[in-house]
Amino acid sequence: MAIDLSGRTAIVTGAGGGLGRTHALLLARAGARVVVNDIPQNLVNAEAVVEEIRSAGGQAEAAGASVTDEAAVAEMISRAGTVDILVNNAGILRDKSFAKMDLADFRLVVDVHLMGSVICTKAVWDGMRERNYGRIVMTTSSSGLYGNFGQSNYGAAKMALVGLMQTLSLEGAKNNVRVNCLAPTARTAMTENLLPPQALELLKPEFVSPALLALVAENAPNRTILCAGAQGVEQAHVSLTRGISIKGMDDLEAAQAILDRLGEIGDPATACIPASGLEQAQTELGKAMAG
Repeated sequence: MAIDLSGRTAIVTGAGGGLGRTHALLLARAGARVVVNDIPQNLVNAEAVVEEIRSAGGQAEAAGASVTDEAAVAEMISRAGTVDILVNNAGILRDKSFAKMDLADFRLVVDVHLMGSVICTKAVWDGMRERNYGRIVMTTSSSGLYGNFGQSNYGAAKMALVGLMQTLSLEGAKNNVRVNCLAPTARTAMTENLLPPQALELLKPEFVSPALLALVAENAPNRTILCAGAQGVEQAHVSLTRGISIKGMDDLEAAQAILDRLGEIGDPATACIPASGLEQAQTELGKAMAG
């Protein structure tokens, strides 16, 4: 049975092109009314996406607003009315090695990716909780989850979004507000000259959007990180190993023991996925109190 979003309103930020466009198109195909957002300078692109949706029989409208502009975001939400789905997709790149990076570029990337998502999410949060329904997706990245040379600013922002999702998914659960992350792999202007044509064809943005749709469905999961690209879908986890106890050791000996036993401490066979951050403390207290 196909996912049906009829009667739902979705906002997709940064949707004038790329992944945001394909997300918006698929959400509309599933029956959602879509607010296609982009910065005012790209409003013509957002309007073109709206026309694509309307031409296919869907409902859509454009909204020009920077996600970092609180007043503009508030106005966009007000005009949209009831918002059931928020896709935090807007972002920018300012890639350089950390040694060469200007702090202004670091702040700018964090501001757009992290604070832009915070501002948009805060604007819809109370309404979703009051109506006991909401689906929010944060766009994270393998650069945040696993690192990528030259993307310290981008990676820091993208991993911060995972932390935001982890907490909001807990806070929203009792009101049926489900919050998840999507880590997409798709071709961009940056990859055009780095990858062969066959690889670029496999990395179409539209191959990512089905994972997005799954994360905003009626029966969507909560607190899930999906990775998607080239028609493949994976799940990433922030896990915790059983580790060791250094109880009773001298501090200097304990430090050396940690180094000597890193393999044991990090054994993935003992890993679990904590239900909340409290489980780390519970795990450590359990080892301390044993015996």
